Amino acid sequence: QLQPVESGGGLVQPGGSLRLSCTASGFTLDYYAIAWFRQAPGKEREGVSCISSRVGSTYYGDSVKGRFTISRDSAKNTVYLQMNSLKPEDTAVYYCAVGPQCSRIAGSYDWGQGTQVTVSS
Repeated sequence: QLQPVESGGGLVQPGGSLRLSCTASGFTLDYYAIAWFRQAPGKEREGVSCISSRVGSTYYGDSVKGRFTISRDSAKNTVYLQMNSLKPEDTAVYYCAVGPQCSRIAGSYDWGQGTQVTVSS
């Protein structure tokens, strides 16, 4: 298993911003597609974003387009998810996942353990 590690979650007010990080020890993220998923209590797992191993290939779920940005910093072996204009509906555990290519099939990825994001006043 290739296990990434998420960080950067926390409590933020509606309209605020947060940046999540996905890192790995022992392998290079550049060679994999990196996806972000989220799951809120009582709801199904939702695909948020993905960046492929090819330069410039990014994807976003409809609910976050225009608000979230995924990026890769190869020098730091890190993938970021910048989240702006956060809404209470964004509250969830966010998971970083690694796989051979971007896919909506959750089983095709290896997963981190998640980081909690709470958007509330």
